[in-house]
Amino acid sequence: MPIALPVSPRELRWMLARRMGTVAVVIGLVAGSASYLVESHQAEQGALDYALDSARHFESPAMQLAISVGSSTDHGELNRLLDRNRFIGVRIFANNKKLIYESWEDVPMVLIEAAKSRQHEWPGRGQSHTSWIEASEERLIQVILPLFGTDGELAGYLEGVSRLDRKALELQRVQIRNGALTASISVLVTALLLYPLLLAMLQRSVGLSRRLLDSNLSLMRSLGNAIAKRDSDTDAHNYRVTYYAVALAEAMELPRHEISDLVAGAFLHDVGKIGIPDSILLKPGKLTDDEFRIMKTHALLGIEIVADNPWLTGAACTIRHHHERFDGTGYPDGLAGDAIPRVARIFAVVDVFDALTSERPYKKPMGLAEALSIIEHDSGRHFDADAVASFKEIAADLYDKMGCANEHDLRQEMRKVLGRYFNTQTALK
Repeated sequence: MPIALPVSPRELRWMLARRMGTVAVVIGLVAGSASYLVESHQAEQGALDYALDSARHFESPAMQLAISVGSSTDHGELNRLLDRNRFIGVRIFANNKKLIYESWEDVPMVLIEAAKSRQHEWPGRGQSHTSWIEASEERLIQVILPLFGTDGELAGYLEGVSRLDRKALELQRVQIRNGALTASISVLVTALLLYPLLLAMLQRSVGLSRRLLDSNLSLMRSLGNAIAKRDSDTDAHNYRVTYYAVALAEAMELPRHEISDLVAGAFLHDVGKIGIPDSILLKPGKLTDDEFRIMKTHALLGIEIVADNPWLTGAACTIRHHHERFDGTGYPDGLAGDAIPRVARIFAVVDVFDALTSERPYKKPMGLAEALSIIEHDSGRHFDADAVASFKEIAADLYDKMGCANEHDLRQEMRKVLGRYFNTQTALK
């Protein structure tokens, strides 16, 4: 039932900025990471494709002829065909995968050893094999191509090794990093541009929500006051008993959502008395058994009244069960012990306390000590012992502050309660 609304324009702006900032950072990180992966893949694939294209010219008839006589010691034709600007090393294998020729540029031996020790596949017709080799903080690209003779038979294999030096690697990393950074910044800039529009929409939404909340609270107050005036000619009881109930719930450290439900339930606890005849409701003397049976129906009548209002769903526990007794002799369901909802157990204590200490047309108000004595006597029978123990610690302060308070003061205290649990500033104005 509680509606959490920002209580000031500053809080609203901060809430939106915080949430948009969090979302923008998360999306920026995701976008940046995705961009990094895409850029990395494209850069690597581009390097592999370039190396593969560079190796394709070795599939020329001249190379095939050179390989077909590659068992000779004269490799002049092979040397003439090698493009030393594209590869740091080339190795030629016969069709039985035996090395028949290799040539390397003047590069560190660790790079040559890394390339020569790398295990690789031997591709078939129309296929190729490419892979990365990490060596001495540098990256090598290995390309394997099958070569076929003029008769269409497999003549051998070409292995070409190209090199990405540190400068090229650093340039590649910078390009990838810039792409990822651009994606992240784009998301953040978009969030900043959307912030004013979203703030205006949120301000309107919060304004509408606040007005709806105020309307619901005002309706709750009017409905509670209507039955209070019909029953006792004053709405002070509703204000006091709600204030007492919230104070006791806070002392017992109930969660906020339960206290919010308790506020509505306390204010509307006797709403079902609207359906009780005046001859019974306003009777100054003791009720007969039949009259009391009718009076007890007000708990279920109250549930029927609020049943079609989803906003008051949480109030139903207090409305239905505030006359249950801890020993199971209460009504309407005869619940006992912890089976009685906690908010109803709390409310039962403060409801009886206010009834004892309040003046009615048919009785004088009871003093604090006498009222507490009666409640303590019924601890464990009528009332939850834990609720009674907690209430005894705060009862004197509550009684001194609210017992003789006028209606204006009671309204002011009620405003504070609603402000704490419903974030509204206009209710009860």
